[in-house]
Amino acid sequence: MNNLIKSKLELLPTSPGCYIHKDKNGIIIYVGKAKNLRNRVRSYFRGSHDTKTEALVSEIVDFEFIVTESNIEAFASEINLIKENKPKYNIMLKDDKSYPFIKITNERYPRLIITRQVKKDGGLYFGPYPDVGAANEIKRLLDRIFPFRKCTNPPSKVCFYYHLGQCMAHTVCHKDEAYFKSMAQEVSDFLKGQDDKIIDELKLKMTTAAQNMEFERAAEYRDLIQAIGTLRTKQRVMAKDLQNRDVFGYYVDKGWMCVQVFFVRQGKLIERDVNLFPYYNDPDEDFLTYVGQFYQEKSHLIPNEILIPQDIDEEAVKALSGYQGPQAPAWGEEAVGQSGHQECTCQSGAEVQSP
Repeated sequence: MNNLIKSKLELLPTSPGCYIHKDKNGIIIYVGKAKNLRNRVRSYFRGSHDTKTEALVSEIVDFEFIVTESNIEAFASEINLIKENKPKYNIMLKDDKSYPFIKITNERYPRLIITRQVKKDGGLYFGPYPDVGAANEIKRLLDRIFPFRKCTNPPSKVCFYYHLGQCMAHTVCHKDEAYFKSMAQEVSDFLKGQDDKIIDELKLKMTTAAQNMEFERAAEYRDLIQAIGTLRTKQRVMAKDLQNRDVFGYYVDKGWMCVQVFFVRQGKLIERDVNLFPYYNDPDEDFLTYVGQFYQEKSHLIPNEILIPQDIDEEAVKALSGYQGPQAPAWGEEAVGQSGHQECTCQSGAEVQSP
């Protein structure tokens, strides 16, 4: 410990805040936060440490600190500093996956598309899905049921899909914004498993077509009903309430932390994300830092519920994840999964049980 560090240690307040460790070249190598800056920063230069912490301390030749109003503000500042400076000793998410979403575009005549980029463009996003194959399978079925725009023709020129009853994006159709808004809600209901209404409508159309001796059209409705049934079978429901959840859990051992996140969408477990990294502070604080970084990723939208271990500060998770309380998205706003209601639920050893 050099004289510069010794003198700065005497200036440390007992307030919450962030501290910034630098190496001999003035490069930021670690950013941390603390409820008590004096106690936390001094702990690096006193007593014994494990091998990984000793490696960090051996490179520190200077540090700075930022005093904050609260511990949560310290978390937020730490996450922003990590994102900006990318210190080599900090937690860096290695999630390079990009999951596909089904999107209803925000246009006069909306389209159903698959995208891996979630933008604040007024579109409605459903998902994520585990792979593009699963997303495509669902989109093909939606395309046959819901007559969103499927062509690039000008509105005045009808397309092939119009004659199949699968594209209502033409002036001759006389469809207004309310029509497409209602159809978007039907897509939302369908993806939540509330498809009985659609099946009943298809059965009625099939019966009517058969009575009118339109057997090819009746067979098409029959195939659609069977396709919905097949999709139901493939999508195993893990939770009866069909909610969207991110389920977090972590384990620490010998200075290393493993965080796992289970993505549950429409009550179905679709994917698991795993990250393993060294930690230098209290495990619960580094876990909170991880959660804050996790929801800064554009691909990680806030689900209906976030399940976290019982010993984690619920209010901190709400603040760091961007939780804003229950609210329903209006047409033209960004949607997460199929509902805008958001809850942060603390549970210990949370499991998603099969019905």
